[in-house]
Amino acid sequence: SGSRRIKQKNVRRLNCHPVIAYTISAAFNSGIFANILVSTDSRRYADIAEYYGAEVPFLRPTEMATATSPDIEWIRFTLRKLCESGQHYDCFAILRPTSPLRKASTITRAWAQFLSDEKLDSLRAVELCKQHPGKMWILNDDRMVPLLDQPAEGPPFHSQQYAALPPIYVQNASLEISWCRTVLEQHSISGDVIMPFLTTEYEGEDLNDERDWVHLESLITANPSLLPRIDKRPFPSDV
Repeated sequence: SGSRRIKQKNVRRLNCHPVIAYTISAAFNSGIFANILVSTDSRRYADIAEYYGAEVPFLRPTEMATATSPDIEWIRFTLRKLCESGQHYDCFAILRPTSPLRKASTITRAWAQFLSDEKLDSLRAVELCKQHPGKMWILNDDRMVPLLDQPAEGPPFHSQQYAALPPIYVQNASLEISWCRTVLEQHSISGDVIMPFLTTEYEGEDLNDERDWVHLESLITANPSLLPRIDKRPFPSDV
């Protein structure tokens, strides 16, 4: 609940509903989950999540909900709390509310891909990076050096056209799927054997700042069907 770049972004209204509602709806409509839980340190967020059908069996400790809290902390905390209450799971998915254009079909496609390889530790959503690291720099006072080692022959990456650069993918926030044992035994969400899940079109759109919000609103204005459908009246706005 303490997001800094967009205040209260997970419950900010997007086309009438709080942003988190679209992720809950997509999760339900995917039909693959035994339980849909929301991890939050806010009672208000919990009330909104429960209104849309998700479970909030306990609140996340405040110290695990800061701007710099690593995901492994609250994931491990959640799995252990569930185990203590007799709820044992083989695997889990992280669906972040800041990717509201991820639909049920996105989740089911990722789930089928995850199940296709029993040697995996996890699967993570990625997309081609828009700002190539070959054109990124490290500043040392009034000098700068390329972030990446440059090719031994030919022009450096920073002087090449984007189409000529080696394809590099960046993770987005739309989804991750992992075995619970990866967290509980390896103390990692991703583990060592990670399968890429390539998101398409707008599935990986992520809300990080106000510019992202304006962009997303313009997409939805032009095509409202980009958002997952919610068959429920909006959460009361006076709360």
